[in-house]
Amino acid sequence: MKITDAKVFVTSPGRNFVTLKIYTDQGVYGLGDGTVNGRELAVVSYLEDHVIPCLIGRDPQQIEDIWQYFYRGVYWRRGPITMAAIAAVDMALWDIKGKMLNTPVYNLLGGKSREAVMVYGHANGIEISETVEEAGRYLDMGYQAVRVQTGVPGLEEVYGISKDKLFYEPAKKGLPPEYRWSTEKYLAHIPKLFQELRDTYGSDPHLLHDCHHRLTPIEAARLGKELEPYHLFWLEDTVPAELQEGFRIIRQHTTTPLAVGEVFNTVWDAHILITEQLIDYLRMAIVHGGGLTPMRKIAAMAEIYHIKTGCHGATDLSPVTMAAALHFDIAINNFGIQEYMRHTPETDEVFPHAYTFSKGYLYPGDAPGLGIDFNEELAAKYPYERAYLPVNRKMDATLFNW
Repeated sequence: MKITDAKVFVTSPGRNFVTLKIYTDQGVYGLGDGTVNGRELAVVSYLEDHVIPCLIGRDPQQIEDIWQYFYRGVYWRRGPITMAAIAAVDMALWDIKGKMLNTPVYNLLGGKSREAVMVYGHANGIEISETVEEAGRYLDMGYQAVRVQTGVPGLEEVYGISKDKLFYEPAKKGLPPEYRWSTEKYLAHIPKLFQELRDTYGSDPHLLHDCHHRLTPIEAARLGKELEPYHLFWLEDTVPAELQEGFRIIRQHTTTPLAVGEVFNTVWDAHILITEQLIDYLRMAIVHGGGLTPMRKIAAMAEIYHIKTGCHGATDLSPVTMAAALHFDIAINNFGIQEYMRHTPETDEVFPHAYTFSKGYLYPGDAPGLGIDFNEELAAKYPYERAYLPVNRKMDATLFNW
């Protein structure tokens, strides 16, 4: 069996996605996702100019060797563009292998460890009352876990707040908009949100919150301690994690569970966090972490240290990654929860898939491979549109973490 060709497609049915399609001499093809929000065309170039020429003629069944070839065989390792490109190849190869063996990919990963994958949705509002109401809508839809974000008095724009509640997309068309930020106002306001949520819905719903890397370790420790009475499922991305050691300070001061990792690319971004048990949930995405092949190993390492997974699942990854993540989630033992931001109906039409949602859970389905397809003709109707995430500045205009 040989790889005969591979093509990259960019489509924008509401937002930009990079899709790799690998073809074989036996008529079987596989799909992979290589989307990096705001840098999509860089991945396209990496794939077309550097990866695909090296793929042609290889045996697609040699998944581990091909992954090592594109990681170890390149002097310039790691980084979001490289790892997303490798992930796209890796997903497509697993998809091919599952189709060739006529079985879902999760069976190739050891079979099901659970019946379904618990997911969380995103509730947000300009005011606390609006966020509380939106959280109730998710609970009414059957969700058992909800991430909650609210506007902050004195700040005009805050990450995570959108007029379109179900299909929230933070990337803006054109050049990046600029928002203003105040940590002081934020820290004073957020505990009020969770007080209202618990007063309204009680202790049963799982509540999550994302700080989006905007705190220092001691600020994160303060927030985590103040939120302890509300028993969060997790507090996410409290500080920029380039300095993994910063989590030692947070861990010393709070028992609120900590999650981080959606911007991680390899295990080296998290090895201290894992081995020192500084976090509770690792949020690496299949697409940004290099694919299923390395993520299986990272999950196995994390399991030793009582750390669970909570894969990134926002709209800045395509249904191809969501499908791959569900096969991963349902197979590994130390799964925690899966983020599930719903794609638009247009996106779902471009990427018809076998996975389904019911009562707070996603089911990967039993289709061979990843259970995902790609409608090239429909995708062509949604051309690439330049879009970026916002730029964040403090109140005095100092550039800050987004």
